[in-house]
Amino acid sequence: MTEHATARVLLVDDEEGFLHSLSGRLKVRGLRVNTSLCGEDALNKLEEQEFDAIVVDLFMPGMDGIETLKRIKESHPGAEVIMLTGHGSIKSGIATMKEGACDFLEKPVEISLLLEKIEEARSRRMLTLRKRSQDKLQKILKSHSW
Repeated sequence: MTEHATARVLLVDDEEGFLHSLSGRLKVRGLRVNTSLCGEDALNKLEEQEFDAIVVDLFMPGMDGIETLKRIKESHPGAEVIMLTGHGSIKSGIATMKEGACDFLEKPVEISLLLEKIEEARSRRMLTLRKRSQDKLQKILKSHSW
């Protein structure tokens, strides 16, 4: 089993068939996958648990991918968000990166590329969590006069 096998991923896409298919392909490879059909549901799931990577479709009815990304970053600044779209452009790619997306991929996405990007996101998240833990430990050690 590969390193990415422990990654927790949230997939957000309004296309139910695509969501089911991609979810299945990731689960077969050992990832723990949750799904949301809209941005609002994704935000609710983020309040319940943490994810190593969040894959968000750019074009969705209601709250689109950019608004979903903005709201994720407001409430979870360290979240690793990968934008995925079937209608990408350089302009939309730049816009998502400015809002804090760590990657911008086009559908149909090669599963190996998506797995690579999820693993990169997971690794960045682990480094951030490790740094945060070290900072907390240093603060505790400095606050006690042992």
